[in-house]
Parts: sequence; structure tokens; C-alpha cells
Amino acid sequence: MRSLLFNLAFGLISVFHTLWAALAALSPGRGRVKHVISLYVRRMVWAMRALAGIEIEVRGRERLPQGAYILAPKHASYGDGFSIYAQFDDLAFVTGDHLERFPLFKTVLSKLGAIVVDSCGGPEARKALSDSAAKANGEGRKILIYPEGNLAPVGVKYRYRTGVYYMARDFDLPVVPVASSLGVFWTQEHWTKRPGKAVLEFLDPILPGLDKAAFMARLEAAVEDRTAELVAEATGRPVTPAVLGLPDSERPPAERGRKPAGAKT
Repeated sequence: MRSLLFNLAFGLISVFHTLWAALAALSPGRGRVKHVISLYVRRMVWAMRALAGIEIEVRGRERLPQGAYILAPKHASYGDGFSIYAQFDDLAFVTGDHLERFPLFKTVLSKLGAIVVDSCGGPEARKALSDSAAKANGEGRKILIYPEGNLAPVGVKYRYRTGVYYMARDFDLPVVPVASSLGVFWTQEHWTKRPGKAVLEFLDPILPGLDKAAFMARLEAAVEDRTAELVAEATGRPVTPAVLGLPDSERPPAERGRKPAGAKT
């Protein structure tokens, strides 16, 4: 019953705020759209707690640097964006262009100042990412980017993409890895939700100056190791490292939807 109520609320809240944001986008400036989206994410976090029974515990706020920085979280749940966005007043987030296919989303994302990139990647996508990120950085906004680029099931990790490294290098910004156990309670595979306490943890910043290989290795180790610990804390199981997998978009059709061998069920 909890899951049914939450899913109904999710749909109603999302449709209502999308329409409201589209109307707000007709006004000058970003203020009204930003206000609507802030209300949206806060109401979704409320619905997660009140209807689905998922409470978000935030840890590591004291580790957040002063000024501008880049957030690089684990992405294992559809609720990740709501839980992170709700922690900040104004956040520039990186998203694939697939969201622009939904009616009204393109206008809202543009007015909100989201950093929209071609999901297929390549040099043009990297340039678009750099240009949009430069604008957000110039406005002093913190930037959210998911290094894996896809939702990864609990116990699975995908190849970490280098866009976050180039962004940090080009703008001389620290990167804050973020671990999460929210995927245990709100998975991408099932419509049912599991009540409990999910942890969102900001980890020690990675300061500018590392070369690409060292940076990527440190980021992946920080996010994946701590996420595995938080998942173990949430499930009561031993700490188990995530296995490397491929997102469905990169897998043969016959293998899509299957978890990699060794992944948690």
C-alpha cells in the first residue's frame, strides 16, 4: 500500500510541478522556475518519508568546501536527484538530452540552467558540457554530475566517465564524491519501495592538481567503497565490492535487463 500511495503521489506531484514550471518559464529570469523546482524536490523528499517510509540521513556536510565545487555522486536510485538537489539552494545539474524528449521539459531545463549533453557522448558532447558548465561556474553555482552517466543497480558499477575530470581541471574546482544507500530502498528495477533509513554522505573533497588517471581512480574508489559500506549498513549484509557492468544501452539486446554475474539481488 505504501508503494502504491507513493507512486500515485510521485506521478501527481511530478505532473503538477512540470506544468507549473513550464508556466513559470514564461517569466523573465530563473527565479520563478528555480522556486518551483525547489518546492518539487522538497515535496518529493517529503513523500518519500511520509508515504514510502524512506527517511534520508545526510552525513558529511562539514566536509563541503567553501565556494564553488562539483558534486560527483553514486547513481543507484531514481530518488538520488531529489535527495541531493534538496540539500542546496541552487544547483546546476548535468543531464542527458533524453529528458528533452518529454513535453515541456526542454523549456524548463533551459530556463533552470541545467547542463544538457548529448547522451551519445563524443567531442561535441564534451564541448557542450564544457560550455554549459563554464556558464554555471561563472554564476557561482555548484555543479552536480553523475560520473557513471547511468543508473547502476545496487552492487553494480559502470565505467566512470572523464567529463567530471575535465570540468574540475578546466575550472580549477574541488570535486566532492557522494556515496548513497538510497538504491536499497528505491531501486530502479521494481516499483515497490522498501521503508527504512537511507544515507546520503558527502565525502572528503578531491582537490585540483591530480592527473586524469589518479583523479579517476581516487573518485571511483571513494564513491564505490563508501557506497558498499553504506549498503552493508542498510541491509545487514557483509561489505561487498560492486561488480563492473555495462548499462543496457551498451549491451547486446539479449543481455539487456540482466544483472552482471556476482551482483547482489
